Amino acid sequence: MEATIRIGELARRTGVSQRLLRYYEERGLLQPERRPSGYRAYDGVDVERVRRIRILLTAGLSTSTIRTVLPCTVDTGEGLAAACPDLLADLRRERTRIIRSITELDDARAVLDAMIAATPR
Repeated sequence: MEATIRIGELARRTGVSQRLLRYYEERGLLQPERRPSGYRAYDGVDVERVRRIRILLTAGLSTSTIRTVLPCTVDTGEGLAAACPDLLADLRRERTRIIRSITELDDARAVLDAMIAATPR
C-alpha cells in the first residue's frame, strides 16, 4: 500500500482543490484518517477514488447518489463499469432522469427562442 499523503498532495495529484476535497469528505465520499495533529491522511488509493468521483459528477450524479454508487464501480481501463448487479438499474434510472431534464431544458429554450424572435428589433 502506498504511504499516506496529506490533503495538499492529494489536491496536487488530482487537480481538485483542498476545499472541494473537504466537501467530498463532508458528503461521505472520502474518509481520510485523522492524525492526532488534526491533519487528514489519505491513502494513495484516494487519488483513484477522487478520479472516479469526478467522472460520476460529470455524468450528472449527485454526491448522495455517488456515495451509493462509488463502491460498486470498477475501472475497466476503458472507463467505469458497474460491479454490483443492482447498480445497472440505478444507473438507468439516473439516465432517465437526465433525459427528462434535457427535454425540459429544450422546451424552456424553445420558449425563450420564440420570445426573442417575436421581439421587435
